[in-house]
Amino acid sequence: MSAWLIALEGTDAGRHLALVLALAAAFLHAVFGALQKGRHDPWLSRGAIDLSYGLMAAPFALFVVPWPAPHMWPIFAGAFLIHAVYKMLQAWAYTRGAYTVVYPVVRGSSPFFAVIGAGLIFGETFTATQWGGVALLMGGIFGLAVYNLRHLTVARDTLPAALGIAVVTGAFVALYTSYDAYGIRAAADPFTFLAWFFMIDGILMPAIAALRWRGMVTRPAFAPLAARGLIGGLIAFGSFGSIMVATRLDKVGEAAVLRETSTVFAALIGWLVLKETVGPRRIALMSLIALGAVVVEMGG
Repeated sequence: MSAWLIALEGTDAGRHLALVLALAAAFLHAVFGALQKGRHDPWLSRGAIDLSYGLMAAPFALFVVPWPAPHMWPIFAGAFLIHAVYKMLQAWAYTRGAYTVVYPVVRGSSPFFAVIGAGLIFGETFTATQWGGVALLMGGIFGLAVYNLRHLTVARDTLPAALGIAVVTGAFVALYTSYDAYGIRAAADPFTFLAWFFMIDGILMPAIAALRWRGMVTRPAFAPLAARGLIGGLIAFGSFGSIMVATRLDKVGEAAVLRETSTVFAALIGWLVLKETVGPRRIALMSLIALGAVVVEMGG
């Protein structure tokens, strides 16, 4: 399969596959975010998820895929640090604000930074139509932020902080997207990068979650948390793995922007599953973010 993926790089078939993978990543990441934000403490949920995908990836990294070349070890170290900061910011944001408040701002602000990063790192350029799509996307983001600040009554005292953390988290999403794209392109075998990335990335958060769990007065039941971790780990392979492969097959900026159609899925999940109040205006603003992502993709 590695040879097949490598052969698709730079071809029309590769671009079409990257489109499908980016859309799959959008849906799966919205589900992933809901799992982390759900009824468990976000730090515990993320720890359980990371432990699951780290353990599942280990046999493939150690015994199945080719071992990384020496130049890959510093790249893995950089990825570990960037994702560590991102995940701590994400968990912090979820403890401060509702899922339908935090998630759209995180995912919606990241494409703006990702487009800039793709230009600086990979020399990618956007057309005028694509920049118009970015403007639509950013308009939806800022409109959503203003609406939340004016109208939400839940957790009003922490809402401004949640939005600020969400924007910073979005910048780190763009950073890890660009960095991971660089990493998977630097690897001779894309599945070597994926397997070792997931194994290494699964080290930190379980340790933090264990310390947090031990310090709780009322500890959650282990079995439901473990089940959430297992499901989240499988979804993580599909979500993060899909977008990483997409950035190897096609432009990083376009794949990163298209993934943010996840905001629409997030609105539906927040409303139907988490029972959060969404409302038509917030759905319209989230849809504007998604529309901007679509214009970016179609205008290339």
